[in-house]
Amino acid sequence: MSTTTPSATGSPRAALDAGRAGARRRRWLAEVGWKYPVAAVLVFYSAFPLAYVLSAALARSGTLTGSTQLFRSFSGANFTALGTTRFWEWAVNSLVIGIATAVGSVLMGAAAAYAFSRFRFTGRRASLTALLIIQMFPQMLAFIAIFLLLLSLGNVVPLLGLNSTLALICVYLGGALGTNTFLMYGFFNTIPRELDEAAKIDGATHAQIYWGIILRLVTPILAVVGLLSFIATFGEFILARIVLTSEHNWTLAVGMYAWVSDQLNANWGLFAAGAVIASLPILALFLFLQKYIVGGLTAGSVKG
Repeated sequence: MSTTTPSATGSPRAALDAGRAGARRRRWLAEVGWKYPVAAVLVFYSAFPLAYVLSAALARSGTLTGSTQLFRSFSGANFTALGTTRFWEWAVNSLVIGIATAVGSVLMGAAAAYAFSRFRFTGRRASLTALLIIQMFPQMLAFIAIFLLLLSLGNVVPLLGLNSTLALICVYLGGALGTNTFLMYGFFNTIPRELDEAAKIDGATHAQIYWGIILRLVTPILAVVGLLSFIATFGEFILARIVLTSEHNWTLAVGMYAWVSDQLNANWGLFAAGAVIASLPILALFLFLQKYIVGGLTAGSVKG
C-alpha cells in the first residue's frame, strides 16, 4: 500500500504557477501599473488650481490672502456681483472676437492649404518657406509696429484704427495664417487626388470640388484649427489691451485684469467667479467638437 501526500505532487506545480503569477505582476507593473500613480499625480497637479479658483469664487470674502482651507464657505455673492459690472458686455465682445477669428482662420487656412496641396505654381516652395519662417516669431513681438500702424490707419479709416473690434480681429487673422496653413497642408495631402480627378471628369469645377468634397473630408482639422484659434483669441491679453482703449470695448481678459491690477483693491473673489464663467464657452466648444477631433480623424479620409 502506497501513500502520496498532496504537497509532494502539488508543490512543483504550485511553485510554477506562483512564478508565472509573479512574472505577470512584474510585467503588468513594468508596462501598465506605473501609469496609474503618474496619472494620479498629473490629475492632482491639473485639478488643484481649478479647485482653488472654484473655492475662491464661492468664498464669502473677496480676497485670497489668509485662505488655508478649500471650500471653507459657500456663497453666490461673487457671481451675483458680476451683474453690477461690465462682465457680460465684455463676454459678448470676447465671443464675437473669438468666433470671428476662428471662422476667418479656418476659411483662410483651408483655402491656402488647398492651393498649396493641389496646385503647382511659381513661388510655391518659396511661399511655404516664408510661412514657415514667419510663424517662428510670435505675433506679440510686433505689438509696437501694430500699435503705430493702427494709429496711422485710424486717421484714414477709423473703423480699422485703435479701439476697434474689427481692427483687433484683422490683427489676429494676420498672425493666424502661417500656423494654420501648415496644420491643414499636411492633412490636405492625405486626401487622395483621385477624388479630384473623378470629380473633374464628372464636370465639377475647382470651387465645387473644394466646397463640396474636400472640406467635408477635412472636417477634423477644421475643427482643431477653429478650436485652437478660438481659445487663443478668447483669452489673449497683450494685443487686446493695446488695441482696445475704451472700457466698453474690452474683452474678458482685459476687463478682468483691471479688477486685480491694483494690489490694494484687488477683488480676487470677483475675478475667480468671472474666470469660472469664462471657462464655460471653451468647455462647451471642446465637448461639441470632440467627436470631430477624436472620432473623425480616421473616418474623414474614407467618406465619399
